[in-house]
Amino acid sequence: MTASSIPPLSETTVASGQPGPQPVVEQQGMAAHFIVLNIAPGAAAEETVRAFFGNAAALVRSVGRRLPELRLSMVVGIGSNAWDRLFGTPRPAHLHVFKELQGGKHRAPSTPGDLLLHIRAQTVSMCFELAMQAMRALEGAVEPVDEVHGFRYFDARSMVGFVDGTENPEGQEALEATLIGTEDPDFAGGSYVIVQKYLHDMTAWNQLPTEEQERVIGRTKHDDIELADDVKPSNSHVALNVVEDENGNELAIVRNNLPFATPSRGEYGTYFIGYARDPAVTELMLTNMFIGRPPGNYDRLLDFSVAVTGTLFFVPSQALLEALADGNPLAGDDAPDAAETAETAASTPSPVAASAAGTLQIGSLKGQPQLNRTTSSGGSAQPGSEPAP
Repeated sequence: MTASSIPPLSETTVASGQPGPQPVVEQQGMAAHFIVLNIAPGAAAEETVRAFFGNAAALVRSVGRRLPELRLSMVVGIGSNAWDRLFGTPRPAHLHVFKELQGGKHRAPSTPGDLLLHIRAQTVSMCFELAMQAMRALEGAVEPVDEVHGFRYFDARSMVGFVDGTENPEGQEALEATLIGTEDPDFAGGSYVIVQKYLHDMTAWNQLPTEEQERVIGRTKHDDIELADDVKPSNSHVALNVVEDENGNELAIVRNNLPFATPSRGEYGTYFIGYARDPAVTELMLTNMFIGRPPGNYDRLLDFSVAVTGTLFFVPSQALLEALADGNPLAGDDAPDAAETAETAASTPSPVAASAAGTLQIGSLKGQPQLNRTTSSGGSAQPGSEPAP
């Protein structure tokens, strides 16, 4: 099954008894709006946001029904601080604030974000209409953090001229790579998503000859073929974004990156958005990029691309998102209190971290940095499954 033939998620068969997901593996459209928001102070704002969760799917249906062939969709994500504020415990097992990565030369910052709206369609006008209706529903309850309007660039090229997303998992493999299963049953059918905005130095990039650009990326520019292992540099973008479990299976995420640009201001960028069943898989890929594998052997593409944002969100299943309108449906009399949750979180090793000396505080996996805990991706990616620009 190819990405273009994946049916709407309402018609997709997932694991038996698993709640239907939000459209995290919906095919990439020709346009997307990426909107990051903070929740305004006060109980009224919190109530408005919860009500929006219950009505989000209806908004998509109302707008999308006008031109259903344009495949309008929206994914709603919730940040760690927002979850604690709105719903308390229990909480998704791996939801946390995005961890800043500081390498010897490049930095992946951690930036605020309570809510993510990832809106996709085949036209900008459909994205705009749904974004406008969503913001009307949230009026007075949220404050803007960032908004990026992405577009498909020719044959899915990134702003640096290479095809992006070639090795995304597809079909059932994509569902297995992105959807939480029995490892966290209360939140089954959900997902995690990390977003980053990258700005490119196109002047410096365009000064490189094509052959050198191909060595930076690890693929050919014209026909999008991965370079042979004996040619592909170890610090190429592709090489550093292949990670494996202890059995040699590559760990997958699903990326829906799009380029964006404002030529009059000389602003050219890539909006990275990666969905995963366990955010530690994406974090490991980013660790390889920014800190290096081994440390110091960082992704050379970062010499031309600067990360200016970084936020992690939990994406509830569709049923859970709607149920959250009335508060946390999983909370009960025996739910742990906030102090107990904080104590547990503090005692859990960080999946990806760097010491002040730059040494990775993570275990090892087939000779490369890896997680202290077991990662459950459920699927495998193909070589060159890179997450960022």
